[in-house]
Amino acid sequence: MPNVTLNYTADSALAGGASKLVLIGQKEALSQARPDTVSSAVWEALMDDLKGGDLGTVRSTYTGNTELSELVVCALPEKVARHASPARSHALHQSLLGACGGKGDLAVRILLADAAHAFASALAVARCFSTFSRKSKDDDDSDRTVHIEMIAPEGTVTPTRRMIESANSVRLAGSWVDAPCGDFNVDGFIQAARDVADETGASLELIQGQDLIEQGYGGLVVVGKAAEAGPALVILKHEPAGAERTIAWVGKGVVYDTGGLSLKISGGMVGMKNDMGGAAGILAGFRAAVLSGAKDRIYALLCLAENSVDERAGRPDDIHQSYSGKTVEVNNTDAEGRLVLADGLAHATRHLNPDVVLDMATLTGAQLVATGRRHAALYCNDDALEAQATAAGRSSGDLTHPLPYAPEFFAGDYKSPVADLCNTTSDRMNASSASAGWFLSNHLVDYDGPWIHVDIAGPVGHKDRGTGFGVGLLMDMFVPA
Repeated sequence: MPNVTLNYTADSALAGGASKLVLIGQKEALSQARPDTVSSAVWEALMDDLKGGDLGTVRSTYTGNTELSELVVCALPEKVARHASPARSHALHQSLLGACGGKGDLAVRILLADAAHAFASALAVARCFSTFSRKSKDDDDSDRTVHIEMIAPEGTVTPTRRMIESANSVRLAGSWVDAPCGDFNVDGFIQAARDVADETGASLELIQGQDLIEQGYGGLVVVGKAAEAGPALVILKHEPAGAERTIAWVGKGVVYDTGGLSLKISGGMVGMKNDMGGAAGILAGFRAAVLSGAKDRIYALLCLAENSVDERAGRPDDIHQSYSGKTVEVNNTDAEGRLVLADGLAHATRHLNPDVVLDMATLTGAQLVATGRRHAALYCNDDALEAQATAAGRSSGDLTHPLPYAPEFFAGDYKSPVADLCNTTSDRMNASSASAGWFLSNHLVDYDGPWIHVDIAGPVGHKDRGTGFGVGLLMDMFVPA
C-alpha cells in the first residue's frame, strides 16, 4: 500500500503540485467555485448532473489540462437530519472514498458551510486513507501526499495541532482495527501503548501474567487465559501540573473473539479482529488529547485479551470473581467484553479517584439493532454527560444516540442462583444493549459520579475498514478547541 501523508494546509491544496483535484461541498457553494483551469462548459455540465441526495453525489472528468488533469466534484446533501452531523461528515467520507483512488498526489478542497464543521470534516478525510495492507502487489507502490484545504464563508481555515493530531490518531486507530490478530495480538497492543507513552511523555503501568491472577482481575483472566499471548491491563497516565479534574477512559481490547467455548459459527467469527475497537479509540484518543495539550488528568485503561479456545478456556457455568469483588456466573463465553471491562472499570474507580468515567466497547450486536451502523449507543447515569456526548457526536462526526437508562428494569434479568450476577441477560428482548450497560454499572466500586458507556459495535467499521471511531468523540467531549 502506498505511504499516504495527509497535509492539512491553509494554502491552496493545488500548491503541492497535485494533478487531481477533489472539490467537495454543497451544490450552491460548488457552483461558485469553478477552478480557473476548467472551462465554463465542462463546469456547467458537471453542475447540471449533481444532486446532493441523502449521501452525496460524485462526478468526475478529465480536463485535458496538463496542470490539472482530473477533476472530481462531490456534492454533499443539502439537508441534514437532526441526529446526523451538520458537517455532513458521513457523506463527505462516503463520497471521498470513491474519489481518492489513482496514482500521484491528490488535492482536496472542502467548501464548508460553517467553520465549525472543519474538525469533523478533517476526521472524515482521515478515515478515507487506510494505513494497513498485506497485499503482495498494490496498484501503486509509491509515496503519496494528500493536500487538504478547507474554506469556510469567513475564509480559509488554518489547521490546528488539535485537528492534525486527531486526524492522525483516527488513522492510527483504524490501522489497529484493520490489523488481524496475527499481526496485532495482546503483545502488539501493549507495544502500541508503549509507543504512545513514549511519544506523549505519559507514564504506563502494566499488569499481566501472575499479577493479574494474584491481584484478582478475574474477568480478564477468564477471558484471556486460553490464548498464546495472555491478558493484560494497561494504564496510561497523563498527569499535568495544576489539573483540576480527573477523567478515566476504559476500553475493551479483545484482539480476537472466537466466542470461546460458546463458539461463533456459520461465519459469525469473521471480522472479529475489530473487537478491540473500543481500546483502539481510547488509546488513539489519549494520544490526540495529550499531544493537543489536555489540561485534565487523564487515565486510559486498556483491557486486553484474546478470547480463544484450548483446554484452559473458561467454560459456561464457571464462576469467577471480578476485580470489583462481585462474583459472576458465565452462561455465555461469547459475552466476554463486559467481563474484561468490568475489571477495568473497577480498577479505575477503586484506585484513580475519577470525576468522570467513560468506557468504550464493541459490546453488543444489539447496539446495531438499537441505533444502527453509524450511531454509537450511549448508556449513561447523568443527563448532562449524556447531552454532552450526544452533542459531541454531532460536532465531531462520531455520531451517538442515548439508550434508556432504567436500571430497575434490567436488574432481574441477570440473576444467578449461585453467584452475584450472570454475565448475560435472560431476556434479549428487553433492551439488551442497555442492559449490558447495566451489567457494567455493577463494577463501579464506591462510585456514584458521572459515567457513560459507549457501545460502538456498528460504527467501529465501514466497508470492511476501521473508522477510528471514538477519537473525535473523546476530543470534542474532553479536549475542546
